[in-house]
Order: sequence, then C-alpha cells, then structure tokens
Amino acid sequence: MAPRLPRLPWVAPLYVGAVQLGAHAAARLPRGRRTELLRRHSTNVANLRAGRWETLVTSAAFVEDPLPVPYGAGLLAALGTAEARWGAARAVGVFAVGHIGASLLVYAGLRGRVAQGRTPPATAGGTPTPTPTLTPAPTRALEALGDDHDPRHAATRALDATARALDVGASYGFNATLGALAVTLPHRGARTAATAGLLALGIRPVLRRGRTFTDAGHLVAIALGVATGCVMRAAETYTYTSRAAETYAMRAAETRRRLT
Repeated sequence: MAPRLPRLPWVAPLYVGAVQLGAHAAARLPRGRRTELLRRHSTNVANLRAGRWETLVTSAAFVEDPLPVPYGAGLLAALGTAEARWGAARAVGVFAVGHIGASLLVYAGLRGRVAQGRTPPATAGGTPTPTPTLTPAPTRALEALGDDHDPRHAATRALDATARALDVGASYGFNATLGALAVTLPHRGARTAATAGLLALGIRPVLRRGRTFTDAGHLVAIALGVATGCVMRAAETYTYTSRAAETYAMRAAETRRRLT
C-alpha cells in the first residue's frame, strides 16, 4: 500500500492572504469611513445587542491594521499546521469554536457590565426609588463644572465606548487553534508543557491592572481550543482502539478458519 500523502493546506493561506489584502485596502480609506467599516463588523455589545449576529463571522475577516509579518507568519503556520493535521473542515471548526465562542462569552460579560452601569436602582417590587428634589451640594458643584468633570458622565462615556469598541480580527480563532494544537501533541511531556505554557501566557495579561476585555477573550479562546482539542484527541483514541479491536477480531477469525 502506498504511503498516505500529507494534506496540503489551502484554506489557511487563502484566509490569511484575504485578510491581509483586505487590511491594506481598508487602510486606503479615509479614517472615518475605515472606522465605521470596522465598527459595523465588530462583535461589540452594540452590534450583538441590536441583533447583528452576522458579525460573529464577518469580524474574523477584518483587522484594524495590516498584519505584521511575524504575526501573519505565525497565524499562517498555526492554521496551516492544523489544516494539515486535521483537514480543512476540522481546522475551520476549531477556529470557529474559538472565535465565535470567545466573542459570545466576552459579549455576555460586557453586556452585563454595561447593563449594571446604566440600570437605576429599584425596590423589590420593581418600582424605582423616589429621588429627593433637593440636590446635594457636591452634585450641584459638579454640575456647575460641566459634564467633563462629572465622574458619573465619565463612567457613562466609558461604558458607551466599551459597548461600541472595535472588536475584529483573527486573534480569538488563532489562540483557540494554538490551544487545540498544544493539547493534541503526540508526546505527553510536550503536550503538558505546551498547554501549560499557553494557559500561563493567556492568564498573565488578565492579571495585570490595565487589562482589557480582549485579554479575557484571548484566555477564553485558549481554554475553548484546549477543550476542543481534548474532545478531538479522545475521539481519535476511540477510533484507533475500535479499528485495532476490529483488526484483531478479523485476524483471530482468519486464524481459526485456517486451523479448522
């Protein structure tokens, strides 16, 4: 029997090339149009809350700036390796699980935060608590200084900016693919070291003071990739064991026929 030829990746180069070409084309647009284009395809709270669920897919086709050569090469290497090992369908599935899953989980967390920041306090019966007509002196002083000096308005503006933030790119899918590749390495020691290293790299930005929701999304994507890789590895082990048992049973039956 002729040896099985390795799969030649084609989806990964096509995807990375299309993203890079699109980024260079978008960079030629005026700044306002470019920002509006990216915001329209972002998986932010404003878009998903408005029912623009297609952004869960289209956001992976846009990046804020053309990919740097090292990052683009790493993305191509990871996606190409996944496609060569698992096939195009599984590689795309892992990428989609990371990109869409992390986007939805980040959206759920951000929407809860935005809603909590905007919802006024209410009594147990759902009726808003009456507000006294007398305005405290500190509040009157802040109003006299204007909205720019009022921390209440500053918090509202921050929540608005978060809800409409640009959130595009391939990083969630990239991190999920790395997680799945790490956990499916054939050698146990390399598998453990690569998985632990990736999780450590994902946790570190989340623990810093200036963390962003994208940092949390990267960690979630790695975890989703690791979980998906574990499922794939278990399925491959089950398939291998089943085929080995079937082969053994066929050989045993053939041996009995020969003896009789």
